[in-house]
Amino acid sequence: MSADADPITRHTRSRRELEEGIERDFGRNLSYGEYLDLARVLSAQHPRAVPPRHDEMLFIIQHQTSELWLKLMLHELTSARELIAADDVQPAMKRIARVKHIQHTLTEQWSVLATMTPSEYAQFRHFLATGSGFQSWQYRAVEFSLGNKNADMLRVFAHDEAVHRELEHLLHQPSLYDEVLRLLARRGHPVPQEVLERDVTQPYEGHEGVVDVFAAVYDAPHEHWLEYELAEELVDVEDNFQVWRFRHLRTVERIIGSKRGTGGSSGVPFLRRALELTFFPELYDVRTRIQDVTPEGYHGGSSHG
Repeated sequence: MSADADPITRHTRSRRELEEGIERDFGRNLSYGEYLDLARVLSAQHPRAVPPRHDEMLFIIQHQTSELWLKLMLHELTSARELIAADDVQPAMKRIARVKHIQHTLTEQWSVLATMTPSEYAQFRHFLATGSGFQSWQYRAVEFSLGNKNADMLRVFAHDEAVHRELEHLLHQPSLYDEVLRLLARRGHPVPQEVLERDVTQPYEGHEGVVDVFAAVYDAPHEHWLEYELAEELVDVEDNFQVWRFRHLRTVERIIGSKRGTGGSSGVPFLRRALELTFFPELYDVRTRIQDVTPEGYHGGSSHG
């Protein structure tokens, strides 16, 4: 029987013929590679180790792909923030759902980098010089967009005027959470005025009045389903972010132990402190407020069942 035998009866087919309609002339037409600008993307890896080290390509591509995902995350977060500001919440939640999938992808990427052993990384780490992931301006932009504002971070990017200008702009923009709280106020929830009028260049700090607002939402989710669903989407984002931070910490510890970071940080201790940060504090504080349902009725009240 030939190699092109019927695949239903024999698994011997080894070639797929091109269909007549498949485009072959790219002298005039746009190709896949041109659309994606692959010539530039695939030529952007420039290992520096002398002599060359096999594993440096993994390190470069891991971080380049992370930056592409961060670019998409920023695109989605910016759109979500603008949609919420315009009271267009359902499309905003679609954007946030996509952000969550991006976060899962970024977290899983650490497992690829973790295949590199300490001795393999040591072969080219010296050639990073003072380069460090700490200097990722897109990562800072994501943190600014979610509310972790820190004006002091801008000094790290003073050498790049365009990047510095973009981060300065984001520093003065309301965060996604700021816009969510403004949305709650527009929908009749008693968000404290000092929260609505806060200095958005500062990191967000929890407010007991906002905990009260979310407590009311969680006490009656069916009456406030939109707010309830949006709050849970934000909790997902924060949880995912913390998982990413933890996987980052564990991967770094696995590869370099307690060495200092190439960018001058303390390394693992510096990363560990990031696990204490929060974007949406009241969404965690409110969980302590929520009372268990009792046999006598919700919150101990009378049962009408």
